[in-house]
Amino acid sequence: MSLRNYSDKKSVGVIGIGSFGAAIANLLAEKSSVIVYARDQEVVDEINERHTAKGRALTPTIRATTDPQLLCESCDTLFPMISSSGFKEVMGLFAPFLHPYHYLIHGTKGLVLNLPPGKTLDNVTKLRRENLCTMSEVIQNETVVVRVGCLAGPNLAKELAQKQPAATVVASRFNEVIHEGQRLLRGDNFQVYGNSDIIGVELSGVLKNIIAIAAGALSGMGLGENARGLLVSRGMVELIYLGKAMGGSTKSFIGLAGIGDMVTTCNSTLSRNFTVGYRLAQGETLDAIVSDMDEVAEGINTVRLIRLFLESTDLRAPITENLHKVLFQSFKVETALQYLMKYPFNVDIDFL
Repeated sequence: MSLRNYSDKKSVGVIGIGSFGAAIANLLAEKSSVIVYARDQEVVDEINERHTAKGRALTPTIRATTDPQLLCESCDTLFPMISSSGFKEVMGLFAPFLHPYHYLIHGTKGLVLNLPPGKTLDNVTKLRRENLCTMSEVIQNETVVVRVGCLAGPNLAKELAQKQPAATVVASRFNEVIHEGQRLLRGDNFQVYGNSDIIGVELSGVLKNIIAIAAGALSGMGLGENARGLLVSRGMVELIYLGKAMGGSTKSFIGLAGIGDMVTTCNSTLSRNFTVGYRLAQGETLDAIVSDMDEVAEGINTVRLIRLFLESTDLRAPITENLHKVLFQSFKVETALQYLMKYPFNVDIDFL
């Protein structure tokens, strides 16, 4: 049976089939026919023949293709679930086949560089907001799609795959995108909230990864819940200041996509970013950790980009700044912690 004829109704597309992409595809398959896109023909064959993706179980009705045109013609709503490092390239690949009537709801928690010709991350000393794109901005820059949304929240892929209770936020400037995301994803064990502040929701998912790395480092040092509570609360303040400077709303940061996701990833060994921090505190090098991970820990690149963004502002972000030293300047985790404990915070909350 050809994919075009798989259902009388329009199918729903998922672009990328990593752990989160697989979990979202399975959730969507509870209500809709689903087609996933993967570049690797072996992965596509595995999905179509064995109903697994790199060993992860998929609903048997899910089908796969390597053809972007087929996916765009078969589906009006697409869910890009790919790492930030490959996001712009994949959107460029899909761009010729996308139309203004398409809905794109991404689930990527990262940033993409937007630099003038000749400039790279290695030869710039500061980044301004216009040099950093969220994934919704990449979609709008690279395609003709207008109705863009994002998914963010405490959504650990392994727990979603186990059908444990969870919730997410669908954010978009367009109510019809929010309603479509809710219609397609909401189920007995999965609640879907809406938010019109897409930039704030995207930045919540991006910036909390920084704090998750730091939380893993605390755990790797054997520190307790008092230290973690201190980190999460001060990390939340830092996230809000950074997020507001980049165009987000405080209300989004204190919601499910902000504090909800931060609490989850700062307490879970299932989080890739938490794992990076934990292993750093155990004495492993960043290169060794990255080479050993199956999927990207987006927080590593985020720390580097936000550190350069700080150079164009008068903001101070001590957790981010010290974590940058740990990740990229051979700073000891213990030394960074001592510095943070001596940082002259005088007021608890001063952003309300």
